[in-house]
Amino acid sequence: MSLSRILQRIKLKFYLSIKKRNFHPHDDEVKSYEKTCFKICLKLISHQDTEFMIAPMSQKRYLKNDSLGIFIICYDNRVEITNHTYSYNVRLTGRDWERLMYIFDTETEKRRLNTENQISSQINNTLHDVLERISNL
Repeated sequence: MSLSRILQRIKLKFYLSIKKRNFHPHDDEVKSYEKTCFKICLKLISHQDTEFMIAPMSQKRYLKNDSLGIFIICYDNRVEITNHTYSYNVRLTGRDWERLMYIFDTETEKRRLNTENQISSQINNTLHDVLERISNL
């Protein structure tokens, strides 16, 4: 076999391996259950009774809503939806996962800021009470 023929075969194998790595037939196709899972998460995030938790070391995010009886764990592009009768584990692809994490983090930050403002206003009111008591002496 000639050297040029060997180089052509190597080049062809290299091209096919690159093409195979970049080819993901299911990337464009988002399953309907993935969209449904995404919508469930959005509804639970926007619900006022939902509690938010984040585990910083594992990067897991938790949503717990006792009034609806739903508990959700988000980690590694996976969403686990659980209640007392069922449990689903759904893998979210690229953009949906990124959007869900952004919305979760944004809502968590909003709630944190609201709580911080409430605490700050309570401290301010208490300080005014202390000043009035001291002033009345």
